[in-house]
Amino acid sequence: YEHLVEVEGAAWNAELVLRGASERLIPILMTAAVTALGLAPLAFGLSRPGQEIEGPMAVTVLGGLVSSTLLNLVVLPALAERYVQLHPRADAKAVAQPEGAA
Repeated sequence: YEHLVEVEGAAWNAELVLRGASERLIPILMTAAVTALGLAPLAFGLSRPGQEIEGPMAVTVLGGLVSSTLLNLVVLPALAERYVQLHPRADAKAVAQPEGAA
């Protein structure tokens, strides 16, 4: 979200949070999907010899992948929006009231 504020000059508000979350949606989902597809044979091939360690490890990695994906797509944007409501940025106040207008 800071990239949108610093580089593009967008105002730090709820719309910025939604825009940042929507821009990150496809890369996060694609990364999670490709990783899950790569780990699926290890996770579901538990009956083959030699996979006593790899199978449970793949299941654990998939669980972490699901939880981190949900964290990135749901929790972090919600926290960012809450942060915007609780802590308005100082530069937003400066734009609202020019220096000489005091």
